[in-house]
Amino acid sequence: MSGIKKLAGQTMWYGVSSIAVKFIGYLITPLLTYSSHVKIADFGRQGLLYSTIPVLSIIFTYGFETAYFRFSAKPEYKKSIYSTAFLSILFSTVIFSLILWYCRSSLAVITGFPDIPQIAQFTIFIITIDTLNKIPLARLRQEERPLKYAFVNISGVFVMISLVWFFVNYCPAQIAKDPQSWVSSFYDNNKNPIVYVAFANVIQSIVTLLLLGKEIARVRLIFNTKLWKEMMIYAMPLLIVGLGGIVNETFDRLMIKAWLPGTEEFRNEQVGIYNACYKLSLLITLFVQAFKMGAEPFFFKQAEGQNPQKVYARVMKFFVIVVTTMFLAVSLFLPVWSRLIGENYRSGLAIVPVLLIANIFLGVYYNLSIWFKLTHRTIAGTYITLIGTAITIGINYFFIPLIGYMAGAWATFFCYGTMMVICYKWGQKAYPIPYVTKKMIAYGVIVLLLFFIHKGITYFIPQVYFSLSLGFIFLSAYVWFILLVEKKEFKKLPIIGKYIR
Repeated sequence: MSGIKKLAGQTMWYGVSSIAVKFIGYLITPLLTYSSHVKIADFGRQGLLYSTIPVLSIIFTYGFETAYFRFSAKPEYKKSIYSTAFLSILFSTVIFSLILWYCRSSLAVITGFPDIPQIAQFTIFIITIDTLNKIPLARLRQEERPLKYAFVNISGVFVMISLVWFFVNYCPAQIAKDPQSWVSSFYDNNKNPIVYVAFANVIQSIVTLLLLGKEIARVRLIFNTKLWKEMMIYAMPLLIVGLGGIVNETFDRLMIKAWLPGTEEFRNEQVGIYNACYKLSLLITLFVQAFKMGAEPFFFKQAEGQNPQKVYARVMKFFVIVVTTMFLAVSLFLPVWSRLIGENYRSGLAIVPVLLIANIFLGVYYNLSIWFKLTHRTIAGTYITLIGTAITIGINYFFIPLIGYMAGAWATFFCYGTMMVICYKWGQKAYPIPYVTKKMIAYGVIVLLLFFIHKGITYFIPQVYFSLSLGFIFLSAYVWFILLVEKKEFKKLPIIGKYIR
């Protein structure tokens, strides 16, 4: 239980900082969707841009983060693994960045901004600098220093948000009041605002790099060739897993743009609506990402102890309890969460519950995937991810022309759901873990019943205040039910246990 408490605390800090690391777009969404200077189509193109960056980031890091966690636990490699991993990433980043710079015109087309080549250049800078940050950040996680990790990323995101607000809201307002305002010396009101968003992201990456100066200074000119080869063999399947995962997570925007009938302006607008509403699943998404950051090094360390399978099973149960509660907290209060995006984007709110469940499936999959990482059968993750990718592409290809961006949400749902089931079935044969499967499924069924009952009642009584009041009653009832069923477990937690008799 002490290990689980520690994981919970680290997940909280990673949760705060993961906003900066993985989902920076969530924080700028209200700034952009409420801004009169940003068109819906341009917000859609911005979504395409931030769908491309993670794909390139996976290629640039080629699974070395997870490999770093796996091999840092081996005593014979503790002195050389950090420098070996960083130097490998440094050398490959230089090569990849030069190739990307040479192909920057093609990158501009892929990212949706062929008319603004400057955005492609900023994109290359973002990917390059962020890649150099990966191993130092991984070291902070491996050394269990979530406070420093959070500080670094929160500082970066503060800079990013401040600059986005300054360029997208403040500067245009000043120019409107006075065309000769002091901001006119560096701000071009005729430029697409997304240029300044990308520039702000570059500054955020640089700030993060500078704050990691001490960690980077610890790199030595030590390169363990034997270790590097072992890490590459371990990491290569994870590269495919990472690429497939990113395709499943972000390529739906690119597929909507490519396969949706209509004018380019209409398709960009549909991507913009989908991209904005997708971000309303942020509560679960951020928790899943935060949990992954804390759980990955935690799981590897637990593997060295006695009966780690029991710990993994308990972690999974607590995880399911948290995400099912979060599902109700978002889906039953959607009128409140929808205020995070502009009114013109709210026509796509129907995708939010579907994406919430999809991200629960993804989080469960992250828990289950520990079996092939511990047993060095990472190729299994490749096969599972490729199956998920095929489902994503297939559903989007056939159904986007028929039901538009709704196909993207259902593709994500079936993709992650299938990956979760396959990973569970395969893992229980190769590395059995005593999950309380029936109980966790029961929790999932209960929250779905509460959601549909709430939806049915509010269909006939559509008043917002009634909907929110009923949602509060249902959420409270579920929390009470969980505390009752898991009373013994929660009594062991110091924060909650003292309130439970």
